Amino acid sequence: MRDFLLDVKQPARYVGGEWNVIRKDPGCVQVKFAMCFPDTYEIGMSHLGSKILYHEINRRDDALCERVFCPWPDMEKQLRAHGRPLASLENGLGLREFDVVGFTLQYELTFTNILTMLDLGGIPLRSHDRREALPLVVAGGPCAFNPEPLASFIDAFALGEGEEVVHDIIDAVARHKARGSSRRDLLLDLASLEGVYVPELYEMTYLPDGRVDHVAPVAPGVPATVTKRVVRDLEALDYPVSPVVPFIDVVHDRAMVEVFRGCTRGCRFCQAGAIYRPVRERNLKTVTDLASRTLGSTGYSEVSLTSLSSGDYSRIEDAIDCLLGEHARDRVGVSLPSLRVDAFSVGLADRVQQVRRTGLTFAPEAGTQRLRDVINKNVTEQDILNAAMAAFEGGWGLIKLYFMIGLPTETETDIRGISSLSRELVSLSQRVRGNPARITVSVASFVPKSHTPFQWEPQDSVQVIEEKQALLGSLLRHKSIRFDWHDARTSLVEAAFARGDRRLDAPLELAWRMGARFDGWSEMFDFGMWQKAFGDTGADPCFYANRRRDYDETLPWDHTSAGLSKRWLIEEHKRALLGVVTPDCRRDACTACGVCPATGASTITAEGGRS
Repeated sequence: MRDFLLDVKQPARYVGGEWNVIRKDPGCVQVKFAMCFPDTYEIGMSHLGSKILYHEINRRDDALCERVFCPWPDMEKQLRAHGRPLASLENGLGLREFDVVGFTLQYELTFTNILTMLDLGGIPLRSHDRREALPLVVAGGPCAFNPEPLASFIDAFALGEGEEVVHDIIDAVARHKARGSSRRDLLLDLASLEGVYVPELYEMTYLPDGRVDHVAPVAPGVPATVTKRVVRDLEALDYPVSPVVPFIDVVHDRAMVEVFRGCTRGCRFCQAGAIYRPVRERNLKTVTDLASRTLGSTGYSEVSLTSLSSGDYSRIEDAIDCLLGEHARDRVGVSLPSLRVDAFSVGLADRVQQVRRTGLTFAPEAGTQRLRDVINKNVTEQDILNAAMAAFEGGWGLIKLYFMIGLPTETETDIRGISSLSRELVSLSQRVRGNPARITVSVASFVPKSHTPFQWEPQDSVQVIEEKQALLGSLLRHKSIRFDWHDARTSLVEAAFARGDRRLDAPLELAWRMGARFDGWSEMFDFGMWQKAFGDTGADPCFYANRRRDYDETLPWDHTSAGLSKRWLIEEHKRALLGVVTPDCRRDACTACGVCPATGASTITAEGGRS
């Protein structure tokens, strides 16, 4: 590879050899696992889940785990021109040399990259074309909760958290290698594991109008519904305190400590808040110990306390005080990647940004209180104003606001509310600071996701979204306001695959063969290519994205379960349409979502208490 490495952008993406890398002798292990991230090195090396699984697998004596990232098109071209397979960073093993090739499914617009990686690795794209000796192709992550658009390409999906199920999968592969049993026997064995879905063992049929009729197992002993895996005790996990340190800048280039997992705030559009329930916290001593050990093994000067909402950690103030006190002499910074929209969060930010101060980010999501109640944001306009006031009084001059457009029941009044709120914050900053703050308004398009109360809702058409973006752009013309928005066409493709079924395998493969790569990158996305792929295969993305679903319709993901009862999701959807909020079960009564009895886990506080 050295003969063409200097002909590509960012050659350091492809060389390996970083600090803390784990390199084992492939001949001394029973199972070789390729950890594949279908995006660039810079994004994949920022993903905490991959770091955790890399550590989990490599602490086994009988297995190795090596990293593989999707090459940028210039590197793909070089690999094809020189006849070189896509290979791992640690030992340079081609994908065909592994026993298991595992993909992380974080985002629907990386699906074409999965096909790129399989093809460059010499692995047939479709499961039914793989011979006995070829690697088992598995996948997990948020997109695995609707696995059907990838069902033709993936042998087995792991639903839920991977720290335990990955060992079960490796054990199964090791057993079958020792026995010399068939690939079919391995798939049947995997299907018996909690949280593992094997699409080959299920049949999907359709009604004349194109809707799904049913999904059912086609082999005895295969469960009708696959329920996610949940790690019941985070304290029992062996956390990666010596992660690989990249040679080049990556998106999140800092030490990371997961303070808790899950969220119970119940935002009705949020898939992560649904699929990672219940909340389980690490205790304070564990958090500070992990942070200190990670800083010591990496040399980072910043530690991030990560979760879906770090300010909700029950010992967050104590954790910040401990870390700043212990590492102040080394000028170590502490960051909180996700904060609530309230003055308490601004106070936390003030304390952690004493070492290095950046901007503040809040996510009101909607421009009016009515719509915030519909989505169950549980944030009032006064909360937002109080938070902004505290920020401006604390010296902040840069605020970023996240909103969504196209949310269920949205009206023009809600769109105008985004502008009114943003302009009000500019005026408030002028009064408090004497000069206006800079306000960045970032607006995404609503994408309905599986296993959420809004899974039945349609996405606005591209035309309607673009009309709303144009209106908002005209309303936000102000020298102190910057307006960013997402391409409505990428949101359409994302929604189609988020709510799609097995018939989307054809347009996905055709788009890839026509050159679709890195579709989540604005400079790479080609909507015309996707339109042709859908048209030539007879698939209509609007059928999946822009159509309202009935409660009695069989959804393509109904045979997978995040633990939430369908009855509760329907009730939440009805409450949304009425504008009725549902309280956080950590601070109020249980809402009977079904997760705790379905998974055998329950909410655990930092000191081991249950609620």
